[in-house]
Amino acid sequence: MCDTCGCQLHDHHHHDAKVVEVNRSLLEANQKQAQSNRGHIEQMGALAINLISSPGSGKTTLLERTIEALKDTVRIGVIEGDIETERDADRIRAKGVPAVQLTTGGACHLDAPMVHGGLHVLEHFAKGGGYDLIFIENVGNLVCPATFDLGEHRRVVLLSTPEGSDKPAKYPATFRSADLVLLTKTDLLPYFDFSVEEAVKEAQMLKPGLQILSLSATTGEGFEQWIEYLKNMLKK
Repeated sequence: MCDTCGCQLHDHHHHDAKVVEVNRSLLEANQKQAQSNRGHIEQMGALAINLISSPGSGKTTLLERTIEALKDTVRIGVIEGDIETERDADRIRAKGVPAVQLTTGGACHLDAPMVHGGLHVLEHFAKGGGYDLIFIENVGNLVCPATFDLGEHRRVVLLSTPEGSDKPAKYPATFRSADLVLLTKTDLLPYFDFSVEEAVKEAQMLKPGLQILSLSATTGEGFEQWIEYLKNMLKK
């Protein structure tokens, strides 16, 4: 059992059947709610992006710069997931868009029922009748979030330069579930032993054809590719 959130991570001896059955039941219930969330988001007129990464990879900074680039033309809402505090949500609100903070109280990921509640709160703050994009910033973790569909339309995994380029090999389920990988904090490449080529190779071995973009939310280098990705997604 995961010490952080209580997730059943290991099956042992005579408990195997019971653990598997409980896990299957939880995931089936989550998937049913995720499908409902997707329909709800579409009724709101929006597309949803689930951002997954380790802590400190730059998800909130990415969102801040994205909001600055798009908020005049795209209606954005944000659901923030953290174990504690509203600090990230406060940073997003300071950029002038609605943000709902979901604090898990120890759980290492968001799940679809949590996001269901967040969507209803976010709806009350809709400006101009709805949203075009809803970002879900998941709890910082490269393990548990991979298993839980939240009702998103796209799953974006961030990998930052300080983390090392071997992370796709170490966390295959997360990178295999991605629709897009963002290599972040590229302004730090001169200071860390990070191989862009290795990261791209490892990720695309797991999921051939996986789209991978490199950027720095601090300097803006490569950021236009990310904005173009979002604009193209909204056209579909």
